[in-house]
Amino acid sequence: MIETSTVVPVATERTRVRVPMRFADGFATTADVVTFDGLVDGREHLLLGVGDWRSALDRHALGGDAPLVRPHSECLTGDVFGSERCDCGPQLREAMERISAEGGFLLYLRQEGRGIGLYAKLDAYALQDSGLDTYEANLALGHGEDERDYTVAAQMLQAAGVGGIRLLSNNPDKAVQLDALGIRVTERVPTGVHLSEANTRYLEAKRDHTSHTLDLSAA
Repeated sequence: MIETSTVVPVATERTRVRVPMRFADGFATTADVVTFDGLVDGREHLLLGVGDWRSALDRHALGGDAPLVRPHSECLTGDVFGSERCDCGPQLREAMERISAEGGFLLYLRQEGRGIGLYAKLDAYALQDSGLDTYEANLALGHGEDERDYTVAAQMLQAAGVGGIRLLSNNPDKAVQLDALGIRVTERVPTGVHLSEANTRYLEAKRDHTSHTLDLSAA
């Protein structure tokens, strides 16, 4: 975790390609998908410019609102297979539509299971079935509660010319880390609450343990 102001190594754009996208419910958009050289962890993270992101950057440069940005950590089970044990898939779908409407960026970060990896995340699920919450399970496996580091997110945003953002997230740690990494968070914009019978304990743990902005009574 980033705790103090940090100088972020420079990353450079590697490839940019325009990709039309259609979600299972029929929502469609187009994204400029960008890859990078020089990311500090050597992983293949992506920046997606969605909607009229160029105008969003221009607007902010002239003193208007910052572009809407969601750093989204990869979740194979939720994003691809529709798992209801988390809220990742619905958050990804929601973010793409909201950013498409306003212009901004989605960062797809290869940080499965809060950074512990896919197999370890499934091991943590098994421990949750025995009564541990999502954070306790990570600790029981010898990991940190949340091992995600947003340095690569800051690198990608800086390479794209983004200095200030409206952060689409319920997680206060993302704002703290990005601010420390030189990305000014002008506003925190919560996502919707995607509650299901299978993820109630998971969302309660995020609300109670790490102060996620979640009003489960209204869901």
